[in-house]
Parts: sequence; C-alpha cells; structure tokens
Amino acid sequence: MAAPSSTRSARSTRTRRVGRPRRAVRARNFEPLAKAGFIARGVVYILIGALALAIALGKPAPEADRTGALQAVAAEPFGKLILWLLVIGFAAMALWRFAQAYYGVRRRGHRGGQEALAAVRGVIYTVFFIGTLRYVLGLPAPHSTNQQTRDFTTTAMAHSYGRILILLVGIVIGVIGLAVIRIGVTKSFLKDLQLGQASRRTREGVEALGTVGNIARGLVYAGVGAFMVDAAATYDASKAKGIDATLRSFAHTPVGPVLLVVVAIGLALFGVYSLAEARWHRKI
Repeated sequence: MAAPSSTRSARSTRTRRVGRPRRAVRARNFEPLAKAGFIARGVVYILIGALALAIALGKPAPEADRTGALQAVAAEPFGKLILWLLVIGFAAMALWRFAQAYYGVRRRGHRGGQEALAAVRGVIYTVFFIGTLRYVLGLPAPHSTNQQTRDFTTTAMAHSYGRILILLVGIVIGVIGLAVIRIGVTKSFLKDLQLGQASRRTREGVEALGTVGNIARGLVYAGVGAFMVDAAATYDASKAKGIDATLRSFAHTPVGPVLLVVVAIGLALFGVYSLAEARWHRKI
C-alpha cells in the first residue's frame, strides 16, 4: 500500500534537512581554495597597477593586463616559482567558484542568479588557469587583452550581424563596469566579508581598499565597453581596446596622466583588498 502524500512529504523534508548539513560540510572543504584564489587575484592586480603606474610615469613596461603581469613575473629571479603559485591559485579559484555554483552562495542579501554568476566566474578562472599553465610550460604567453579584443572585433565584423554582436558585448562589459563601480560606491562588497572579529582600524582599512579598488576596476571595464560600443557604431575594429589600451587612453584625457595614475593606484589597492578578502571572506 502506498504511503500517504503527507508521509512522503515529511520524509522528503527530513531528507532535505539532513542533506543540507552534509552539503555545508562538503562546501567548507573548499574554503582553502578560495584563499589561494584571492591571493592569486591580488598578486595579478597589484602587478597590473604597478605596470599602469610605470606607463603613466613614462617608464618602459609590458602591457598593463594579465599577460603583462605574467611576463613581469617571469622576468624576476623567482618568477618560475611565482608563476606556478599563480597556476595553483587560478585553479583553486575556479574550483571554488564551481563549488559555489553547486553548493549555493551563502551571503547576506543573497539574490537569485548568484550561483549562475559563480559558474561564469569559474569558467573565466579556468581560462586564466589554462593560459598561465601553458606559459609556465614554455608555450607562448596568452594573447594580451588588446590583441584578443582586436581579433574578436575584426572577426565579428566580417559577418553580417557582427556589429550587433560587438555592440551587445560592449554594452554588457560597460554595464558590468558600472555595476562594479556601484559595488564600490555602495560598499556592498562588505556583505561578502566577515569582519566582526577585526579591529576598527582594520575594518576601516579594508572598507577603503574595497571602495577605491572596485571603483578603479569598474572604470576600466566601463572604458573597455565604451570603446567596443564605439567600434561597433563607427564600423572601425581598430577603435576597440583591451585593458592595456584603455588604461593608456586615460593618460590622454584633459587631466593628462593624472587619471591614469589614480586608476593605477586604485587597481593596486584592489589587489591588496583581494589579499584582505583571502583572510576575511564569508564562508561559502
């Protein structure tokens, strides 16, 4: 005889309640990966900020993006070791984001879609991991963001609906940039941190780093998106710019290199904020 529906419902509820703690325990096993990932991200942003600052001051430097950062690291005495640590860090971050997507994102003010966003971030860091690993193994460095952007726009414009695709991608990147700026201005990044045990000075310092860093990072993304929209509107692929070219364009504004200096410092501060996030990030 089949069990009543109320009994089956009660069993299902108990199963979910038992399953949640197990999933939470398994999720916590991924926390060390998050720390390694945030440290790797922090190192890269500090390097990008330093490269951008060197460009602003007129000094020779590799392109101010992830590829340039890898090349700068490789030129150092212990560069090979640091690159391997970055490989591990990017792999760790990818796995942790995928774990978030599977087990669920736990944060104050959680909204729908966070798990999907975590999955997208996991894919992005997987690309970073593969590119860095190939470089460490002696293969050519990943294409710079300038080259990737030019290749994408040139290829897209060869098709009938290419301009629409470029326009949409540019709008998406621009919106992401504005969203990141908003995160910095509203300090919503604090929802991802556990600073209850930190001192007041530490909390204020981390808050300042996250605010300035996210605004600087958002400005760069917004700039990349704006240049891509301009390329689509004028049907000129050469107007699309990657992160390095966007940063260099900041030096040609009415205020001169000052804006590039400010953004460069902001990117480096975001790198420091990432290191702080490795210490105080909220559990998965």
